[in-house]
Amino acid sequence: MIMAAGLGSRFGGGIKQLEPVGPNGEIIMDYSIHDAIEAGFTRVIFIIRRDIEADFRAAIGDRIQDICARRGVQVDYAFQELGDLPEGYDLPEGRTKPWGTGQAVLACRELIREPFVVINADDYYGKEAFAKLRAFLLENSGARFRFCMAGFILNNTLSEHGGVTRGVCQVDEDFRLMTVKETKHIVKVDGGAAIQEGDTLTPINSGSHVSMNMWGLTGEMIRILDREFRVFLEQMADPMKEEFLLPTVMDSLLRRGEVTVQVLETQDKWFGVTYREDKPLVVQSFRALIDQGVYAEDLYSK
Repeated sequence: MIMAAGLGSRFGGGIKQLEPVGPNGEIIMDYSIHDAIEAGFTRVIFIIRRDIEADFRAAIGDRIQDICARRGVQVDYAFQELGDLPEGYDLPEGRTKPWGTGQAVLACRELIREPFVVINADDYYGKEAFAKLRAFLLENSGARFRFCMAGFILNNTLSEHGGVTRGVCQVDEDFRLMTVKETKHIVKVDGGAAIQEGDTLTPINSGSHVSMNMWGLTGEMIRILDREFRVFLEQMADPMKEEFLLPTVMDSLLRRGEVTVQVLETQDKWFGVTYREDKPLVVQSFRALIDQGVYAEDLYSK
């Protein structure tokens, strides 16, 4: 399940998820889909907005559909829309901001019943995470409320060009997630990390585990999200700006003891195009992975 509905306001215009980064025009999603198929996933759901559908299909959707068809992998689309609200709720007048990642997953409610992994479209996660999450979901296929998360190391997820938002995690000795806090404006400083608020820098442990919105979930999460979205709409203080975010929902569920989340640590280095200035480094990073034999020059040739 690939969340690709955002325009990427910090990217400086254009649809950042569709920026070419590979030697043959591949975008980050190409590599994520390749890694997912290689790990054994058999279905892809793109979550997009209807107004970018034509561009999306031209840039990746139609091509990926052909590639997946040859490999027996199903492709579906779900559409995240502002007006997609539970019965009895109306869109607040003047609201233009998307509802967030929780509503994005909820947009798939008519498509999904089985366990699934959800990812961001513009983040590169690496092969290890896909393999670990799929293995966990298979091993725990009968556990409706036992989830997992790819646990990246904060220092491996920072941008050289500005602040990023990460779900900063507390993890117990058995690598179970205790809390996750959506934390904005995390910047790289002198080999470490800090939260920047104006001119103030508050140090944060760069070795912390963070969520990059790569969750392994069961079909039960759709029912939970439907319930929690209604609570969110009832309680939101600012109907123009508040977002219904997966990490925030998960933190609430953990605090109430409704679910467990196993953190599956990965040492892979994240990269993505949060800022336009990130793109050259992303291109270089994929070039290096190809040179190391991690990927073929022609991505889907093997």
